[in-house]
Amino acid sequence: MQLSIIIPSFKGAEVLKNNVPGLINYFKQKNRLFEIIIVDDGSDDDGATEKVAIELNCLFLQNEKNLGKGAAVRKGMQHAKGDYRIFTDVDIPFEYDAFDRFLHYLEAKEFDVVIGDRTLPGSSYFTEISRLRKIGSNIFSFIVGRFVAGGHFDTQCGMKGFRAFVANDLFSVSKVNGFAFDVELLYISLKRNYDIKRLPVVLRCQEGSSVSVLRHGIGMLFDLYKIKLNHVKGLYNKH
Repeated sequence: MQLSIIIPSFKGAEVLKNNVPGLINYFKQKNRLFEIIIVDDGSDDDGATEKVAIELNCLFLQNEKNLGKGAAVRKGMQHAKGDYRIFTDVDIPFEYDAFDRFLHYLEAKEFDVVIGDRTLPGSSYFTEISRLRKIGSNIFSFIVGRFVAGGHFDTQCGMKGFRAFVANDLFSVSKVNGFAFDVELLYISLKRNYDIKRLPVVLRCQEGSSVSVLRHGIGMLFDLYKIKLNHVKGLYNKH
């Protein structure tokens, strides 16, 4: 298996149904050996997400209760079989060719981690979203850059890729279940001295966002403290 794509979902059956078929067709035309793993994070939807996954011939996994995006992605990564593993959001927000570029840098260029960065030249994202969300994202990125990531990273872009052994390492020690799990992954990657490549991304659609700037923002700031504490406690040491 060359590529595993992990898609976390919470009450996202219709969004999946609208967006995943295009991605499947794209990869079929490329003749790549791939799998798509849909992880339902405790949706109370009478099996709607599972039904869509079956109809699309995707692997379906489920958390019994809503634990958070980080928990869903972790579960998918731990079941993935691909040599390269990419997670993205339920609405497949970025243009499909981003997957090819991610694979190029993971496979040919042998980077350990590849992340989308919406602030890089060539990206289109922040011009397409609300002013409030843009401000919230910029504030969070500034705090992360100063106190956690050791530099400016667009930690919250909804597309990240890993070589298999790196994914196995990172997701075996990651702890954060909420939206700040992206920060945790990059924090551990930096501590491990993994080679990280940042790539521009172009917005394709934005249909499935469930982020509340205020409610989730407070929780993410609390998670930043927990990330630092986990590191001090040695919880990110290699198994």
